[in-house]
Amino acid sequence: MRLVIQRVSRAKVSVEGEVKGSIGKGYLILLGVGREDSNATAEKFAEKVLKLRIFEDENGKTNLNLAQVEGGLLIVSQFTLYADTSSNRPGFTNAAPPEQAEAIYEHFVSYCAERVPLVQHGVFGADMKVELENDGPFTIIL
Repeated sequence: MRLVIQRVSRAKVSVEGEVKGSIGKGYLILLGVGREDSNATAEKFAEKVLKLRIFEDENGKTNLNLAQVEGGLLIVSQFTLYADTSSNRPGFTNAAPPEQAEAIYEHFVSYCAERVPLVQHGVFGADMKVELENDGPFTIIL
């Protein structure tokens, strides 16, 4: 599993001009699922995301987690995180097949939704448009 986590002031995802998910303060997560991933992998990564302390405290130190700032999650599937760029035309053979990837993506979303009051997401496999205001900017790759 590969995640790009961006600390945001706001973010939204749209499909064909219709907003499918939006949050204020929180994390925009671009999530790619690999062939070797499972629901256990999704849970491990979700726990890591929820424990990350990358919000500033009252002293300006990155010391607070998502729950402490009452932040939300916007989760967007992105198989291109598994691009093989050894040639000029990227290949995606290391990405999980769509059926496997969708099931694990949905599990990640559900697992997070049981632990975070605001979890929004895109539409798996759709052509999505993502808008965000990166806070910092602060971006983490897991």
